Amino acid sequence: MPKMKTKSSAKKRFKLTGTGKIKRKHAFKSHILTKKSKKRKLALTHATLVHESDENSIKQQLRLK
Repeated sequence: MPKMKTKSSAKKRFKLTGTGKIKRKHAFKSHILTKKSKKRKLALTHATLVHESDENSIKQQLRLK
């Protein structure tokens, strides 16, 4: 039986923290930035954690489960 491959899209988008949580970047930061406030753009810059309801599906895509 062949090896299980990870999803390339998930591999590029998510990173694992030291405690086992999954980090992600915010959306809506790539273009049409002129109408967004400085405060909003700054908040979108920082990474955040994936919601716990989505963790299982992402771990499955990354073949961690």
